[in-house]
This record gives sequence, C-alpha cells and structure tokens, in this order.
Amino acid sequence: MKVKVCGITNIEDALYCIESGADALGFMLCKSSKRYIDIFAAREIIIQLPPFTMLIGVFVNEKPKIINYIAEELGLNAVQLHGEETPQVTDEINFPIIKAFRTNKKFDFSDVERFQGITPMFDADPGNVIMNKLEGVKVKSSFGGTGKTFDWNIIPEVYRRHSIIAGGIGINNIEKLINEINPAAIDLSSSLEAKPGIKDHTKVKAFFEKLAELKSK
Repeated sequence: MKVKVCGITNIEDALYCIESGADALGFMLCKSSKRYIDIFAAREIIIQLPPFTMLIGVFVNEKPKIINYIAEELGLNAVQLHGEETPQVTDEINFPIIKAFRTNKKFDFSDVERFQGITPMFDADPGNVIMNKLEGVKVKSSFGGTGKTFDWNIIPEVYRRHSIIAGGIGINNIEKLINEINPAAIDLSSSLEAKPGIKDHTKVKAFFEKLAELKSK
C-alpha cells in the first residue's frame, strides 16, 4: 500500500515526509484550497527533492490546457482532479489521472465506469453546506482536506485494492482500513498537520512508525 502526503507547502515538510516513508507528495494547485501553493513556490520545492520522488498536482475544475501546462512545467507524474470534472475533460489531459469521487451511501459507483484509464480516489463527501452549530452560520465546504471519514465498506470489492482512499485517515484508524479494505494507496493531509499546509513532524513520524509496525506483522 502506497502513501501520498498532500498539502505540501514547504521544503522542510516535503523532505521530512519523504524521509519518513511517503511514496508521493501532493501539491494543491487550486486557489480555493487552504493549502494552495502557486506554480513558482511548488517549483522551488520540487527542484530540491530527491530523484524519483512521485509528484502529484491537485486541481479543481481547471481547464485541461492549464492542467497540461502546469503539469509539464513542474514535471508532475500525475494529476489529481477533485472537482466535477467530466470524462470529456479527462480525455484532454496528457498525464496519468487520479479522479476523486466524494463518496457517501447514496453514491452511484457506476459513475466511476464513465471514466477510462483513471485511478479512482474515494474521499469523504462533506456535503455542499456545513452547519456550524456553535456559530449558527453556514459555511461552504472545501474540496479535500476535510479530515472527515466515511464508511469504507460501501466500496464494491472490485475497486477496493485498485483505488486510493482519502478522508480522515490517520494513526487511529489505519489498521482498520488495512484490515477491511487494503487499498492500493491512501491520501493523507489534515491528520498530519499542525495547521492547514504545515505538517506536524511528530504526527508524521508516529504515523509512519505505526504503518511500518503493521506491515511487519
């Protein structure tokens, strides 16, 4: 099982995650994200990384030509689409694609079959509106990095070992996820953070030590 650490915004976190055992790093290249990094800052990090580091750029409802341009400029290995992209959009992208699907009990998994040649990522669906019960105000939900999990058992067997799972994965539930689903990869962000975009190295170290312990069993 591979591990992607997303929301990288600085070289210190990038290097620490790779040294700790991350297989891939994710860069939020969509301005709506709390972990947004622009192409220039991302390039400065990427040029300092070890060779063969897997690099993934995250986009939300971006035009294919812009995705292709940025991916080529940064030397990305793959792009992750986290919006309402259609198969027509993915057909115009020249890089390997991870397509995120916001998943709940009503999700129609046949939607995945509409996309050819993509790797599916099943993420929690935060809903269109989150009600802050303390403040009594409505807040629009963001794409990714919600820290929310979902019932992994709704994922059909055919997808389980060939997909990426995201949403609320951390040291407290990684063993359960491996035992129940054992996906091809997982995507981590908020569970390893001190604050959005900044990793907590103690959490990173503890998570990868736990994962190594589970793999050794």
